[in-house]
Amino acid sequence: MFDEIDIHILEILQEKARIPNAEVARQVGMAPSAVLERIRKLEERGIIEGYEVRLNPACFHQGLSAFVQVETDGTDAQIASALAAITSVQEVHQVVGPDGFLVKLRTADHTTLARILQQIRPLPGVKSIRTQVVLDTVKETRRVDLTEHNGNSRHS
Repeated sequence: MFDEIDIHILEILQEKARIPNAEVARQVGMAPSAVLERIRKLEERGIIEGYEVRLNPACFHQGLSAFVQVETDGTDAQIASALAAITSVQEVHQVVGPDGFLVKLRTADHTTLARILQQIRPLPGVKSIRTQVVLDTVKETRRVDLTEHNGNSRHS
């Protein structure tokens, strides 16, 4: 599904998505047109889902992160959609165990967090919620480890 050049291109793009195509081509030793075609194919196949700007949440008064464990009664499809529709919610994960969902959210402060929790509690199918406020984030990334596809990763 991938060759070594695809993996190298993906490693470069994960490091710096805005890198000029000519620089990617230089690093992989190919013509820019060939690299552009490979990137286009990776996008078409859904391997590259998009390109995002990483913003500093504190600059937008959203420095408080929290994880909410949502125990459900089994009506998970409607709850998942309702949780995902809440603006401050960044991630909704359906999990195994007594909690149906693990939700990550970002907000300004404890008062705003309390308001969001008041939106979650009355959702049909929600039995209970437990919240953990993040004190410090040591690592947060969306990077995918490509070393399993390429045992000799360039960014070890």
